[in-house]
Amino acid sequence: MKDKQNSYLMLSRYIGLATLLPTATFVGYAIGYLLDKGLGTHFLKIVFLVIGIVAGFVQLIRELTRDAAEK
Repeated sequence: MKDKQNSYLMLSRYIGLATLLPTATFVGYAIGYLLDKGLGTHFLKIVFLVIGIVAGFVQLIRELTRDAAEK
């Protein structure tokens, strides 16, 4: 029973990792889009898209190194 719970825990953790990068990218783009719309500019969505991608990769690397350290 404990092994089955551990499998579900690992599955949920890796599903979270799989959605981390697309979510961070989307949130960054959405913030940039809303700021562009509100401020009347056209470059902030690209800036915040890059920030979202970088933030997603940083968090992904943190999670994977923490996972490797636990093993």
